[in-house]
Amino acid sequence: MKHGRLIHRGEESRIGVEVADRSIERMRGLLGRSALDADRALWLEPCNAVHTFGMRFPIDVVFIDKRGCVLSVHCNVSRARMLVCWRARSTLEMRAHAAKALQIEVGDSLEWRASA
Repeated sequence: MKHGRLIHRGEESRIGVEVADRSIERMRGLLGRSALDADRALWLEPCNAVHTFGMRFPIDVVFIDKRGCVLSVHCNVSRARMLVCWRARSTLEMRAHAAKALQIEVGDSLEWRASA
């Protein structure tokens, strides 16, 4: 799995990202984890749908288009939910309430940059 930093509105954030760009990594996602640190996130690509069946904790889900523009932000998504955004190319999964804390909003630009 690749690792990097979240870039929000062109600025590097304190959030480290794990990039799931292989099908097996995307299928596993955050399943099996008991928590997600506040300074960590999972970037799934390509991905336009996620589920929280079997999850042990709530998450924030951010759908992003191919240009890196935030299409939608879903906060505090609990267990046994499914979310779809047909126009999304990528999905960012974060600890619940992290999107609000980082002030991620529809229309913002998000990307990830590989760690050096």
